[in-house]
Amino acid sequence: MPSAWLDTREYPFKPHYFTVPAGKMHYVDEGSGDPIVFVHGNPAWSFEFRHLIKAFAPTNRCIAPDLIGFGLSDKPEDWTYLPQDHAMNLGMLLGALNLDRITLVVGDWGGPIGMSYALGHPERIRNIVIMNTWMWPVDDDLHFRLFSWFMGGNVGRWLIRHRNFFVRRVMPSVFGDRYKLTEKIHRHYLMPLAKPVQRNGCWIFPREIIGSTAWLRSLWERRSALSKKDILIAWGMMDNSFRKKEMDRWVEAFPRARLVRFEYTGHFVPEESPGDLIREMRNLIG
Repeated sequence: MPSAWLDTREYPFKPHYFTVPAGKMHYVDEGSGDPIVFVHGNPAWSFEFRHLIKAFAPTNRCIAPDLIGFGLSDKPEDWTYLPQDHAMNLGMLLGALNLDRITLVVGDWGGPIGMSYALGHPERIRNIVIMNTWMWPVDDDLHFRLFSWFMGGNVGRWLIRHRNFFVRRVMPSVFGDRYKLTEKIHRHYLMPLAKPVQRNGCWIFPREIIGSTAWLRSLWERRSALSKKDILIAWGMMDNSFRKKEMDRWVEAFPRARLVRFEYTGHFVPEESPGDLIREMRNLIG
């Protein structure tokens, strides 16, 4: 445990590790009861969900993995870091834990990665919380094409590898209120990717926004498998990466879902509005 930079008052969780072909995958496993599984995106890790885990651990078993290449998990230099391979790792972990009646909480790349598990195992899913993410091809959307081309290309790779640009610059830019990303909290996202050799996953994710179009299409075509689930769409309205346009597409796909707009919140809802999100999740879970 990298105690030199990890504040155990903010993140007071015992470490657990699960071995996948790519290496050791760290995860939080706190509490007991019906499970809540939290799946993060780029450049986050289970730290993003610390407030939610603390709130729900007295009544629920909270599982929050760090994807390979992020957080406290291994960061191999020679792994693919493709989202479908992250999804495979998640499936192996959840299969080993043998969870049922899952409330799945997803955001950013955690959306398609977590939903891939849900689509493959709908009988194990009870509820879904969707936050500022997507699960469909965006190769026809200039907004995403430009971001993927720049951040996932050679320039973006250099910036991420040599300047930790995604964590230093991109992450603050998608907050509704940047003051909520304090220096102390920001450090907990910077330090897991402190060395250039640790940042491959952070660069490949932007590239795969377009590169994984076929995989995203395969997920979206199966969305009806989740149409009868209880779904909360908890959307940060000040996010400039996943916009109202993406929120509306989720609403159209799942018209039974409850939609909650966080008007002054950006991309990372669990960081900016944890109290309000916890309240809405309690209403969902019951």
